[in-house]
Amino acid sequence: MHWNCLPTCIGSLPHTDPKEAVDLILRQSGLVPFWPQLPARGFSENMYAQYSTHLPGIRIDGLKKRITVDLHDYDPEKFYTSVLSDTIDDFAYPKDSFSGFYEFISRNYPTESKALKGQVTGPISTGMQIFDLDGRPAIYDETYGEIIRKNLNMMARWQERVLRSKCRNTIMFLDEPSLSLLGTPFASISWENAARWFNEVLSGLDSWKAIHCCGNTDWPRLMMTDIDILSFDAYNYAYTIALYPDEVERFITRGGALAWGIIPNNEDGMKGESVGSLIRRAEQSFEMLIEKGIDRDGLLRSSIITPECGLGTVEVPLSARILEALVAVSSGLRKKYGLDDDP
Repeated sequence: MHWNCLPTCIGSLPHTDPKEAVDLILRQSGLVPFWPQLPARGFSENMYAQYSTHLPGIRIDGLKKRITVDLHDYDPEKFYTSVLSDTIDDFAYPKDSFSGFYEFISRNYPTESKALKGQVTGPISTGMQIFDLDGRPAIYDETYGEIIRKNLNMMARWQERVLRSKCRNTIMFLDEPSLSLLGTPFASISWENAARWFNEVLSGLDSWKAIHCCGNTDWPRLMMTDIDILSFDAYNYAYTIALYPDEVERFITRGGALAWGIIPNNEDGMKGESVGSLIRRAEQSFEMLIEKGIDRDGLLRSSIITPECGLGTVEVPLSARILEALVAVSSGLRKKYGLDDDP
């Protein structure tokens, strides 16, 4: 697949009206459409709350903004019956906590759409944000950690099926902001387990599979998982990817792509940038790999352009400016380097 520096987004927008959010997305010509998570509507649309709704014994406290489970008092029988019988419909998304998703799938999409993009939270970040009654992350309980992963897999597969009813090509992101904690005292999780868990959650998907991390992490280990797209904050961390040219070359050679988060997702960052300066920043990021032997044409064709992270915490007018800048930067790169929509 040649992505040719096409633009898309990480997932969240700051709107409270799902219609306005989806209208904004669909106004951006050339953008790979994505369904918007809308955390400003309340804690029920927080990404961790969204993907906890089918977990056995789960308690989602909107007032305290906390998700807990009593690990000594939950019944997993119904959950595992659905998993073992592969009853994906039991993991359908509740309409009261996925308003952006349901508004998105109510629309029709151009036949020329390259793909539709969806997302689920990753198993590490989700497991770190669900707590037992002692305040310990549930990811450290072996039994419940497995339940979290199976739940994410089933919810991802249900989402994929719905998106593919609107467009035959789909991208599914695992959003893993906690991934940068691996290897620190804040996350006692081995990379061997992490890689296995990612593959477990992504198994059975026909989409292009992606992982997004908005901090620095062990990129070579991620590129050895089953992902097709590695999404990262290139505005701040492009130099860290450039440390691994051999691994990047192998990743691209096997069909992988890099999603460069080159557009700032905050007011301060956008104040100091223009479309021209962001194009130059993208080119400088590419050059860090090209000067180490990565083929320029192959890299550009294996690249996607995104904001550095989600937009759920910015003001609504700024989110529109960021999306407009994103599309303009992508268009500028595509025109400059003669990139088209070849398969």
